[in-house]
Amino acid sequence: MNTINKEWRIPTIQLKENLDWESIEKEFDWLTTLRSIPQDKIWHQEGDVFTHTKMVVEALIKLDAFRKLEEYEQYILFLSALFHDIEKRSTTSTEEIDGIERIVSPNHAKKGAHTVRSILFNKYDVPFMTREHISNLVRLHGLPLWAIDRENPSKEVIKSSLMTNNHWLSILATADVLGRICNDKEHILFKIELFEELCKENNCWTKPYQFASNYGRYLYLNKSGIAPFYKPFEDLTNKAILLAGLPGVGKDTFIKKHFPDIPMVSLDEIRRKNNFDPTNSKHNGKVVQIAKEEIKVLLRKKSSFIFNATNLSQDIRQKWIGLFIDYKARVKIIYLEKSLEDTLKQNKDRKWTVPENVIHKLSYKLEVPLCHEAHDLEYITQ
Repeated sequence: MNTINKEWRIPTIQLKENLDWESIEKEFDWLTTLRSIPQDKIWHQEGDVFTHTKMVVEALIKLDAFRKLEEYEQYILFLSALFHDIEKRSTTSTEEIDGIERIVSPNHAKKGAHTVRSILFNKYDVPFMTREHISNLVRLHGLPLWAIDRENPSKEVIKSSLMTNNHWLSILATADVLGRICNDKEHILFKIELFEELCKENNCWTKPYQFASNYGRYLYLNKSGIAPFYKPFEDLTNKAILLAGLPGVGKDTFIKKHFPDIPMVSLDEIRRKNNFDPTNSKHNGKVVQIAKEEIKVLLRKKSSFIFNATNLSQDIRQKWIGLFIDYKARVKIIYLEKSLEDTLKQNKDRKWTVPENVIHKLSYKLEVPLCHEAHDLEYITQ
């Protein structure tokens, strides 16, 4: 796995106590849209989302815990705070709750994480691990406030430790609370303290939880009644390798170089062999059906194989992985990524090119694989 790039910065943004908000708003013009987004007064008496975001960022840079971080860590948290409520702009509505009209923003964190990834990939070419930390901090920024109330709090913090740094997450959540006006701040801050203790008890406060094996990790994250320290007997024999990545990133070249002797099932090859039109939904349905039949033959033989497709969303990956798991295969996801510029360039040099507008469109749908999706996961990025 790639390490965090400690040198990367957006040049126009300088972290200092008196932030230059004029420059920040000029760089991130979407901030202006947050000025018109209201918030529920029970939790946000300060007003609109922009006001809250500004208060959160300013509270963040004053925190002692933030000041003690390395500069690159501060930068990751600063951007996470700036982006944390970006998709309240698309999810905010009013609904009646117990006879009272309330302002709600359901799923704004999950949608926001997706938007953050797209912006940082398409506009700024942020290094992979740096970007993913920011995206996952946005996705999980509310976790420290409610983790302790969940059915299995330990699993919540162990899983989050595999996505980002729980210490950073706690700092972001603290700033999120301090950057608002509400009546129960002390109670919410106490929940964040409990989150810290929970992480420390589970050995995942500043580092990912260390499982005894990848197979044990997969079972723990996907089944109930499994202890995190459990090391199961590994009785899975054949391997099913699922590739994921944008068109043009080099999946075919990667297979030829690293897995020349393993059977491959490729959606693109099935299309070309049968002269199927990739824009025809009926043809695409036939492609999927043919691929499933080819894969089932390999699975019945207990043969290892590679499944080659873009596989950009978790829903799509899980439909295939579910099939592999049903046949007792050990599943590995290999995610390939290059900069958008390099991907587009490689696409031009391919024998079968994909229209650039299609690649741009797909890049906005990208969901990077997470470790609960398969037994093994490898990121290969440049």
